[in-house]
Amino acid sequence: MRTKREDVRNVAIIAHVDHGKTTLVDQLLKQSGVFRENQEVQERVMDSNDIERERGITILSKNTAIHYKDTKINIIDTPGHADFGGEVERVLKMVDGVILLVDAFEGAMPQTKFVLKKALELDLHVIVCINKIDRPEARPDEVVDEVLELLMDLGASDEQLDCPFLYASAKAGHAVIDLNDTPKDMAPLFDAILKYIPAPEGDPDADTQVLISTIDYNEYVGRIGVGKVENGTIAVNQELTLLNHHDLDKRKKVKISKLYEFDGLNKVEVKEATIGSIVAISGIADIHIGDTLCGGENPEAIPFQKISEPTIAMNFIVNDSPLAGQEGKYITSRHLRDRLYRELNTDVSLRVEDTETTEAFKVSGRGELHLSVLIENMRREGYEFAVSKPEVLYKTDERGKKLEPMEIAYVDVPEEFSGTVIQKLSERKGELQGMSTASDGTVRLEFHIPSRGLIGFRGEFLTSTKGTGIINTMFDGYAPYKGDFQYRKQGSLIAFEAGEAVTYGLFAAQERGTLFVGPGAKVYSGMVIGQNGKAEDIELNVCKTKHLTNTRSSSADDALKLTPPRILSLEQAIDFIDQDELLEVTPESLRIRKRLLDSRERKRAAFRKA
Repeated sequence: MRTKREDVRNVAIIAHVDHGKTTLVDQLLKQSGVFRENQEVQERVMDSNDIERERGITILSKNTAIHYKDTKINIIDTPGHADFGGEVERVLKMVDGVILLVDAFEGAMPQTKFVLKKALELDLHVIVCINKIDRPEARPDEVVDEVLELLMDLGASDEQLDCPFLYASAKAGHAVIDLNDTPKDMAPLFDAILKYIPAPEGDPDADTQVLISTIDYNEYVGRIGVGKVENGTIAVNQELTLLNHHDLDKRKKVKISKLYEFDGLNKVEVKEATIGSIVAISGIADIHIGDTLCGGENPEAIPFQKISEPTIAMNFIVNDSPLAGQEGKYITSRHLRDRLYRELNTDVSLRVEDTETTEAFKVSGRGELHLSVLIENMRREGYEFAVSKPEVLYKTDERGKKLEPMEIAYVDVPEEFSGTVIQKLSERKGELQGMSTASDGTVRLEFHIPSRGLIGFRGEFLTSTKGTGIINTMFDGYAPYKGDFQYRKQGSLIAFEAGEAVTYGLFAAQERGTLFVGPGAKVYSGMVIGQNGKAEDIELNVCKTKHLTNTRSSSADDALKLTPPRILSLEQAIDFIDQDELLEVTPESLRIRKRLLDSRERKRAAFRKA
């Protein structure tokens, strides 16, 4: 007999990047009494890893729980970036409703559309929360109309269209149902959750069924499966069967060794849990996302959508440069292999494959950001390796035609830069699909463009819009190959010999283009030390010192003035490298180099290619 469990609500917070999801969760935790009155709490407490805190983005979905009026509310904070879309799709299986957060100025953005579409497909109830209403340029009434239009476009049911709208400032910690109300606290949002988000339902007396929606990993206990109890009860020491809807051969007897529920920011050990509870289970070594834990004589797996396939790949290669092994702790192919395969424990959108050589591994992900976060994590842990330029993953159709991944890019720029952006994206095989002007004079352009056209584009885009442009992208399936184009119009400045760069050599080199290294930097033959102003590569000697004669003293060099070098971030370096180059990544440095360090070999390779 299916019953509702009224003392629990399961809700996910979904939104576009930077619309305030994590800040909202902070306030809900504070106002529900999770922290003591005098407890010091850092901002965005849910973004727990260093990269999330530094970049101000959420990468992994997080679970937390609060208590309000005798009801336990399980809240899941989800990422907003398209690269982590796979993370959002999965966690929605654990909840009965979503809070859709929309910025009161920016309105409905591409990622809002993506996450809302997924929620409507799963028939979830929606509460719309217009956030940042205290922004000076906020336009809440227009944004409400935009969201309603979006709901209609996505084919929402009458019940879903009848969703409540609230207005909030997550930063100030208040929400109201009507803009004329006096804002006090988050109580209206808590009440809306209890009123509009349905209680979870299931059959408490049926055989146990728990669908695993996310995986956590811990050095001490190994893999931890997180999921919602759909039917029955789950208890410590219970013997269950592990099945998977997509993998019919998977069938394994397992025993639950530890069971946790979420409370505030902690996991609390419990002896058993029943329908509607979100639980974490440890002690099952090969538990994966999409697995179902079942009890009874006739176990049955719960259907689960397949995880989106990766669209972009890079090679991770053992570092073999002349400076290899000087800065990193883990440098061998075995270290690299173990670390990449360990990442698969928690990241389901990632693929790792061995290549013909034992020195290189092909790593595929959802986008450049997805892979650069992995690279950044690894270099912080002390790994040293090299990576190649990202390549898109092609497919072929039944007739043998080559297909490539496509994206829809939404670009918001001031009007004076719109011509430049249209020209640059058209060169990269982008097709302009729509153009509209907002009330503040910015132009929104919508492009249909191959994914490879966006590789390395962000840096160029920010330069050509003087840092004022915003670009958002969304995966849009596969389409026939659009033809070749050139990624980079400028060549590289290449070091000619190994040693330390000196002012005299750099002074002569800086007239040729933009330098990436300063005096005292270690360089080697074949290393890229800057960008040429023209299309071809040039070799330069930046270790050259001035010959001293009787009439010239060494102090005559003091007058040489160097332009400060351009220090590239990890993303900028990945964007910059060309097909015949690699990025050497160590805990302390990022160096760009040619694949072939010997200039004669490079010339031979270029001759063969031509």
